[in-house]
Parts: sequence; structure tokens; C-alpha cells
Amino acid sequence: MGQMIELIAADGTRIPAYEARPSGQPKGAMVVVQEIFGVNAHIREVADGYAAAGYWSVAPAMFHRAKPGVELGYTESDMAAGMALKAVIEALPAPGSLQDLQAAVHHAARASGAKVGMVGYCWGGLLTWRSACLLEGLQAAVPYYGGGTTTPEEIARHPKVPVLAHYADEDKWIPLESVAAFQAAHPEVTVHRYAAHHGFNCDHRGAWHAPSAELARERTLAFLAEHLA
Repeated sequence: MGQMIELIAADGTRIPAYEARPSGQPKGAMVVVQEIFGVNAHIREVADGYAAAGYWSVAPAMFHRAKPGVELGYTESDMAAGMALKAVIEALPAPGSLQDLQAAVHHAARASGAKVGMVGYCWGGLLTWRSACLLEGLQAAVPYYGGGTTTPEEIARHPKVPVLAHYADEDKWIPLESVAAFQAAHPEVTVHRYAAHHGFNCDHRGAWHAPSAELARERTLAFLAEHLA
């Protein structure tokens, strides 16, 4: 359904991105932010899914500044490689990879002529939360089990747009007490928890939990319909 395009960040860096277009007039636009596994088959499928739901979708390659063409699976060695690449990107001086997301937001707005939301998974969930607090041009943000979003540093941020956050009760990476702290600090954020593990949305992983993924998608689409209309 989609194709690869190129975004140009504020510093002139050219960032590849996967773009999926809806068949008719867009309901809105979505920036889809990868896990630590790159813009792989799953993330492309997610973008395709939002396009099928009527949203012009763009998934930027968030590892490009560290290593071009990253597309990992879900083995232990893949996870180790993804964690190492994440560390490189997180260590970049500000604005780092946020300028790549800003370029994706601007492109999605221009290309679709519509309001722009963002959805991200795991590390992408963290980047989505930061984007909701720091970027321009967003209208809504949906982090899924954002690793790091519930640390004191991230809790101290303040979103500029409506946020819907999905967490998992059995997530070994995000303690429930930290989710409770996030909720207490951000009553303006809609938080949902699911009886599932980290990564429950990804049907390429053993952690996939279809009922939770379906419910989270229903809630996300309703949220987007409200804020991107």
C-alpha cells in the first residue's frame, strides 16, 4: 500500500520514511513512530492500517542518524542491536531525533491538508510523549507502553495537545507504580491499562494480545476522530 519517501529535517539531514495514503479524502494524518526494531514489516503494517482507516500515515526511520536501513526482528540479538541504536540516538545533542519527527509532522500536514496526530510504540511511545510536549503542529498523541515515559524526568514534561496513553499491567519494563505516578501528575491525560505484556499490539511478537490490541485500537481511533476532525 505504501512507499518510501524522504523527509528533510531542520539541519538538512535527509530521513527516509514509509508513507501510506488513504484511498479517499484523508480524515487526518498520522506520524507512526517505530519501536527499537526500525521501520520493519510490523510498523509498515501499522501505517497501512491507519491509512486503511482514512489517515495519511508517515513512519520516519528514527535510527537513520545512527545507521541507515535498519529493519530488525524480535530475537534477543535483534533486541540488543535495537537497544544499542536507541542509545546512540538518545545521546545525540538536542534537538536530536525530535527534528526528524518535526519534519514528519510538517510533511504529513502539507501532504494531507489535514490535522496531524502521532502514535508510537515502546521507544516510539516515549518519542510520542516528548513530541506532544515539545513539537509544533500536532493535534493529538497516542503513546503505547512508552518505555521511559513514567520516569521523573518525563513526568515533569507538560503536553501541549491531548494525549491518550496505553500501558500494560504485566509490563516488566514499566512498573505499575510509575504508571500510577504518571497518572497522578497528569490528570489531563487519558490512561488505559490492559491485562497484557509489553508489546501487546505487535502481532509479530509472542507478547501480542489480540483482545487488548483490538480494544486499544478502537479507543485510539475514537480519540483521533475526536481530535483530528
